[in-house]
Amino acid sequence: MRILVTGGAGFIGSALVRMLIEQTESVVLNFDKLTYASHPESLAGVADNERYHFVQADICDRARLEQVLQQFQPDLMMHLAAESHVDRSIDGPAEFIQTNIVGTYTLLEACRSYYQTLGQAQQRRFRLHHISTDEVFGSLTETGLFSETSAYDPSSPYSASKASADHLVRAWHRTYALPIVITNCSNNYGPFQYPEKLIPLMVSNALQSKPLPIYGNGQQVRDWLYVDDHVKALYLVATQGQLGQTYNIGGSCEQTNLTVVRHICSLLEELVPTHPQSLAMGNAGFADLIQYVVDRPGHDVRYAIDASKIQRELGWRPQESFESGLRKTVEWIINQQYPKTSD
Repeated sequence: MRILVTGGAGFIGSALVRMLIEQTESVVLNFDKLTYASHPESLAGVADNERYHFVQADICDRARLEQVLQQFQPDLMMHLAAESHVDRSIDGPAEFIQTNIVGTYTLLEACRSYYQTLGQAQQRRFRLHHISTDEVFGSLTETGLFSETSAYDPSSPYSASKASADHLVRAWHRTYALPIVITNCSNNYGPFQYPEKLIPLMVSNALQSKPLPIYGNGQQVRDWLYVDDHVKALYLVATQGQLGQTYNIGGSCEQTNLTVVRHICSLLEELVPTHPQSLAMGNAGFADLIQYVVDRPGHDVRYAIDASKIQRELGWRPQESFESGLRKTVEWIINQQYPKTSD
């Protein structure tokens, strides 16, 4: 297959590109603007592969999109390009509106123009996979799960922009018969994640003996999904999912934010026992760095995914537990900050 990935230098996008090059025979074009959260180093292992191609461009640039579509002739588009950090969306929503809504609209129109030029056989092969988030559903109480039929109730400018993009993609399917699938995932974590996110931020701060800020009382619950499990699910949905359908992808790993941070502190005590914070006498070591800060405006209380549809229809299940995935992630970050040297 010829697969065009938007946002392929980001955290999830780069994991997807690596998987596609290493585990399939696909030819992959990475279309990425290279914003602050991009991590080109995450693609170093595949950058020289003859099946990998890269174009630095903005999804809001329709002319460039149409040019790349006509030149590359993809069978599949996987759309991950997005602004994704909730705090940044609160401080500056305009960029989220531009990239996540206007950018998705621009991509849909370029995609529709391209699709109309294809012959019948190519049209039967082609599909657009839009990757979204569980945050579009808003907040859960202590019970219940988000399903594919849950009502949208976004709380932040970020989640509202992603909800808008989801609605646009569905509308282009229903109005213009553009062949699409959509996925909504829970919180991802793993290597190469930008350090503004909870897990890499806490590990990085702890290794520098900086405070570990926790919003409110830290009892907000998230369903955690290891990124390599996620991208395998994305490929399954993109290639085998039913057109026009949505699939929720979750790790079935609900944890409070405070529990996650305490897990990280315990792992660091084990993995870097000679760190000054580990050796601190008369206190809790890394956990002593925890600080409670004023809660985020509109902070959702709980997210949890019902992933039974993708399990039932496509046979996907996560391979990593939260404990195994978190250990891999913390070890990776430690090795980045304290690389091993040979004598």
